[in-house]
Amino acid sequence: MTLQDKLKDDLKSAMKARDEVRKDAIRVIMGEMARSENKQLPDEEIIKILKKLIKSEKEMLEKSGQGETSPFIAIIEAYLPKMATPDEIERWIAANIDFSAYKNKMQAMGSIMAHFGASADGNTVKQVLHKFSATN
Repeated sequence: MTLQDKLKDDLKSAMKARDEVRKDAIRVIMGEMARSENKQLPDEEIIKILKKLIKSEKEMLEKSGQGETSPFIAIIEAYLPKMATPDEIERWIAANIDFSAYKNKMQAMGSIMAHFGASADGNTVKQVLHKFSATN
């Protein structure tokens, strides 16, 4: 089942359950997806949309002084893949990256992100790489 199919099913369930918050959040996601030229989006594209929505919602909450959490964000985050922890990223780097092949450690970022894909946040990877720079 694709992420797009799951969203459609969850929208139907939310409507039946009269869960207005979940229904509204899914409709926002689907509205963003509808801006695409394609009818069927790959999961990677939907994940980009979800991350963009979360980022803009956090920025809006921050500007209004309401912190960084809302039911809307929690609902959207539930559709994101499980994110790799800094420890998991660090272990993978230690086992798979030969820093001697790069002019500097930050150049390994492309290889690391290619491996983890959407399950790793670029900022987290940068922090782990800086830690490697300091310790190795």
